Amino acid sequence: MPLSRLPGSCRMRLLQFTTVKLTICLIFGILTGYYLRPSLSISFFLAVASLILLGVVFVYYRKLPVSLFAIFAGLLTIAIGILSITLNDSRNLDRHYSQHNLDKDRVYTLKIREVLKPNSFSDRYVAHVNGMDSLKVSGKILLNIAVDSSIRPLMVDDEILAFTTLHPINPPLNPHQFDYQKYLSNIGIAHQAKLKGENFYLKPKASATINGIAYKIREHIIRNLKKEEFGTEELGVIQALLLGQRNEITSEIDTDYKEAGAYHILALSGLHIGILLGLLHFILGPVEILPKGRTIKLVVIVLLLWAFALLAGLSASILRATTMFTFVAYALYLNRPTSHFNILALSLFFILLLLDPLLLFQVGFQLSYAAVFAIVWIYPLLQKLWIPQYWIVKKGWELVSVSIAAQLGVFPISLYYFHQFPGLFLISSLLILPFLTFVLGFGILIIALSLTNGLPSVLVTMYDTLIGAMNWIIGLLAQQENFLFKNISFDGIQLILSYGIIITMVTVFMKATYKRVMVSLFFILCFQTYVFGLRYLARNEVTLVIGHIARNSAIIHRTGQKLTVYTTNPKATTRLVNDYATAHNILAMEHLPLKNSYLIEGKRMVVLDSTTIALPINHDVSTLVLTQSPKINLERLLDSMAPNIVIADGSNYRSYIHRWKATCHKKKLAFHYTGENGAFHYALK
Repeated sequence: MPLSRLPGSCRMRLLQFTTVKLTICLIFGILTGYYLRPSLSISFFLAVASLILLGVVFVYYRKLPVSLFAIFAGLLTIAIGILSITLNDSRNLDRHYSQHNLDKDRVYTLKIREVLKPNSFSDRYVAHVNGMDSLKVSGKILLNIAVDSSIRPLMVDDEILAFTTLHPINPPLNPHQFDYQKYLSNIGIAHQAKLKGENFYLKPKASATINGIAYKIREHIIRNLKKEEFGTEELGVIQALLLGQRNEITSEIDTDYKEAGAYHILALSGLHIGILLGLLHFILGPVEILPKGRTIKLVVIVLLLWAFALLAGLSASILRATTMFTFVAYALYLNRPTSHFNILALSLFFILLLLDPLLLFQVGFQLSYAAVFAIVWIYPLLQKLWIPQYWIVKKGWELVSVSIAAQLGVFPISLYYFHQFPGLFLISSLLILPFLTFVLGFGILIIALSLTNGLPSVLVTMYDTLIGAMNWIIGLLAQQENFLFKNISFDGIQLILSYGIIITMVTVFMKATYKRVMVSLFFILCFQTYVFGLRYLARNEVTLVIGHIARNSAIIHRTGQKLTVYTTNPKATTRLVNDYATAHNILAMEHLPLKNSYLIEGKRMVVLDSTTIALPINHDVSTLVLTQSPKINLERLLDSMAPNIVIADGSNYRSYIHRWKATCHKKKLAFHYTGENGAFHYALK
């Protein structure tokens, strides 16, 4: 494997490399610009001022300490990071569509850039805005087109004219829910359009792009594969493994791979490109005996890697991985001890992040490169622990070492985003990864033969059986629920402290000194203190949440680390309650039927639904909650009850919501609709 060619000395001392130091400065600058949001003029001024200062220092470089020059070089890199993220902010782009009035219908010229997985109601796309009435503009939007059997789904490079209004992406309505708005914002999308078939016109001719060509090649391959006798589940996995197309993976297979800790196998990214690079490096080894053989080998490997990327549709993850391993291939070609980490850092961050600084906030980017750096740094240390005599045992230990190193790299990020940890990741790696090279190589052969219409049925049966066996093994591991640790509470502070613990413990493992041991113990103590502090503070917290669930109602009452959920349908509240319980590290939970009146911390809350007959108004009412569209005269009720606020949840008819809102506005009374304002949340103590 290419990893084994990396010298141990350059893999362990990360901060001795200039590119690594500058990369850290660049990341710091991007984070600073992302959270502070400076104006373009300020960012540009900082970059120019830093450049001038560095130039002055460079002129007097021989008279000044080297450390001073390094400091100003770092400051310039930080300023470049701030400028790069600011330039990607739509508020600073004159041609961006958001700089114009979006409150009315306009004619938009849209070009499809990516086909997303559809849902039950609409086909979904990422579209580039080329025009806005007669204006030439830029920017990306989320495009939703209602499912219509009379029109064909759109493809990459299709261009449409749509008469519509752009709407902002809404934030999550419930606390601790996945923030789809933030996710889209981090890929440059802030608005969406919802269309029906009659709302747009498909242009008969459209300009071709490399992404469109890649999409058509992939669709042609998928059509050919569907002609063969592959099973439905097997074909979905084949498309994910070889083409980066996960739209047809069944929900059962998707869940199995996640719970077995093997989802990275389905997400076509660095793992697959790295395996392909290792395979090509081995197969093309004899080319080195030719004149200029090593150069020819490098060129062929790079061309084949990018051909595979084209085959896989040039998705963002594939572009990142192929860029990275292109530089790794060049590092192998140079074969100099100090070149590997410099080139790796340059490819991973400096080039990719300068071109698209928003990559830094994408989960896939974070997971991929955390795993890569952990493998490059930790893998050789684990290999020194034990050197087996037998070849098969040695290869098994190498695989275990790579898996442990990768998991250490992604462990805090996985807990932060997904709040779960697959305890059987080592077993799944040992059972699947040794054969993944064969699976990929065999799959590429299958694709090549299918394109020539010369794919023998015996190969189809063999490959289908192989994928089916892999799915069976993953499914068996996923059934071991005792080894899947779910709903782990983990926040950003714990993420940072966890990486502090991992990094300091690795340095202690490399060379145990008093200073390193004390620093490691300091991070461990900080982590424990923070966790115990959260639990102590939670003991005295009392909060109430009225969640938003379509056609259902849920009231969450938290007292310390105990949760009481009032609802008529506990199953419908599962996601809302689990997200809330995980975020607050809840230890006890109970579900109770929804009642009409509650006295919580001395405050009366009345709940009216469609079955309410008698109104409990013997006490002062603080909060009035309307659920299940009760047929009431709200104006008369407010006169007799006089609550402080009226809350309507997601179980009510929209027409009722509008009428109640107008009534409250007339009465100058606060009105909160969870479908617009999100879950109602306030602290009682």
